Amino acid sequence: MQIKDFRIGGNLKELTEHRTVVLPVACYETTINQNIHGHIPLHWHDELQFVRVVKGEAEFQINEEKLVVRQGEGVFINSGCLHMAEDRNSSGCVYICLNVSPDFVVSRELYAAYVAPYIQATNLPYLYIDPNQAWGANILDALVNIHQWIQRQPPYFELDMTMQLAFIWKNLILNGFQLQYDQVEAVKNERMKQMLSWIDNHYAEKIVLNDIARAGQLSRSECCRYFKRMLNTTPLNYVTDYRLQKSAVLLRQADSSITEVAYQVGFNSTSYFIEKFRNAMNMTPLAYKKCKMDARS
Repeated sequence: MQIKDFRIGGNLKELTEHRTVVLPVACYETTINQNIHGHIPLHWHDELQFVRVVKGEAEFQINEEKLVVRQGEGVFINSGCLHMAEDRNSSGCVYICLNVSPDFVVSRELYAAYVAPYIQATNLPYLYIDPNQAWGANILDALVNIHQWIQRQPPYFELDMTMQLAFIWKNLILNGFQLQYDQVEAVKNERMKQMLSWIDNHYAEKIVLNDIARAGQLSRSECCRYFKRMLNTTPLNYVTDYRLQKSAVLLRQADSSITEVAYQVGFNSTSYFIEKFRNAMNMTPLAYKKCKMDARS
């Protein structure tokens, strides 16, 4: 299954339900450039995520760090961490993605000792999974097994999956990563989510820097530093980019005009919207709309 249109809520939490019919687990194959945005947009979720790239290469951003993951390699993304992914070098990147509820990785009796410390660690937003390391190869092979079982659903595959999930987690722990917890870092991540959530709720309105800073309980200068460090952009440039992402979704609708879309996503000038869209997408909104309509017909 390919999730092409990420549903993201007001706080940028992904709304896609990651589960099979009976288990809080989802495992699917994703082609990055087939997403409606052309990339996997910034989001977060409670589930733990394991990725194995099976074709090409991708650049992942997790919180404020970036990581290139190539064919055969993988990455673990921790619960609650903001992340996004882009195809790198037009490689047609495809990856297997496993999302699993932290509560389901091990039994309830073992959760406090073996799972909670890893979720709470502020120095573990992600972990590169190296196929040349025994623990990494074990995790990557297990991802393929789980993906195949969910696709084929052989007898007792749910039992096989639960055993493989514990096996994956054990190998993650065997890596020997030293966990740390920094209250200041935890607060920073929460404030960033608050600002992004506020933008998601108000992007169609007039927005000034003071509004965004206030949402994160920060000064204007601190707000700018947060966005520069975590997203390598300014708060207002992020707002513009976010509006363009939203406009791309609306332009796919047959009854939407360019002017209507511009105002619905917060631009107060159609010509300015067209200029920004062309700069970002290398085509005008009208050309984009026509291209997507033709592809659907």
